[in-house]
Amino acid sequence: MDAWQVATPGPIGTRPLRAVRLPVPVPADDEVLVAVAACAVCRTDLHVVEGDLPPHRSPVVPGHEIVGRVAGRGAAVTDLADGDRVGVAWLRHTDGTCRYCRRGDENLCPASRYTGWDADGGYAQYALAPAAYVYRLPEGPSDADLAPLLCAGIIGYRALQAAAVPEGGRLGVYGFGGSAHLAAQVAIHRGATVHVVTRAAHAQRLALSLGAASASAGRPPEPLDSAILFAPVGDLVPPALEALNRGGTLAVAGIHLSDIPTLNYERHLFQERRLRSVTANTRADGREFLDIATARPLHVSTVRYPLADADRALADLAADRVDGVAVLVT
Repeated sequence: MDAWQVATPGPIGTRPLRAVRLPVPVPADDEVLVAVAACAVCRTDLHVVEGDLPPHRSPVVPGHEIVGRVAGRGAAVTDLADGDRVGVAWLRHTDGTCRYCRRGDENLCPASRYTGWDADGGYAQYALAPAAYVYRLPEGPSDADLAPLLCAGIIGYRALQAAAVPEGGRLGVYGFGGSAHLAAQVAIHRGATVHVVTRAAHAQRLALSLGAASASAGRPPEPLDSAILFAPVGDLVPPALEALNRGGTLAVAGIHLSDIPTLNYERHLFQERRLRSVTANTRADGREFLDIATARPLHVSTVRYPLADADRALADLAADRVDGVAVLVT
């Protein structure tokens, strides 16, 4: 099968991804083999490829927003059949026994493992996934429109929940890529006023077209009840906190963030402002979000690339040339 691997992480300009031919993998007893139809390109993939996230497997096939069909099953898999439409996401294993799993916080499991980081992912024609961690997908939407929901959508939804937007509240969204443009739509559907902060003119236009109240590179025009930082830029944390009203919450959605400058207690945290991180997601998050996204379909802004152009898709993402979400189609 055709695939892309990263063996030695480095800046995307040094072409750390390499095109390879690999044998089609064989599922273990609890796994399914998925024929990949589409795989969205996530900024986390860029962090893996460039080495911001330390390698867990080398070489590794990146990609964790996979839509495809079951093409084979292990002997213990009885609730999925060949041909079923499924999605494979970032979280692929937890131990199920630790204190975090037992209390419903499997995203915090110390033994958690991840698609495209600990195991080969979706930048390939086929991928393996534990059957217990795949999602059944509806037949209606296109493969390319569904793929971004598997991480950009799910993690954006968890970040939205962590931001604790009050009913009718004002939400600031910092950065407006794949995850942000989906989370913003859910917030707007729930009645929030959304203010987007991004330097990219095309992202500002997209935000306004989706119903944002404002979109600019400057400070939001009114105090915020909640905010989500999607851009992996620590320098944005102080101004985002300062833009919060009393009791406001800032949720940081990314798995990687550059260093945060020194915070001033009175300016940034006093009056019970809260700063929260978001770590992966639970399967319950995924199922809840997918139910929301299919009951009231979201506009998914995608730029499609053939699998053969995965390196170009990542380079365009790194350079902020993607208006929405880049999606590889096989």
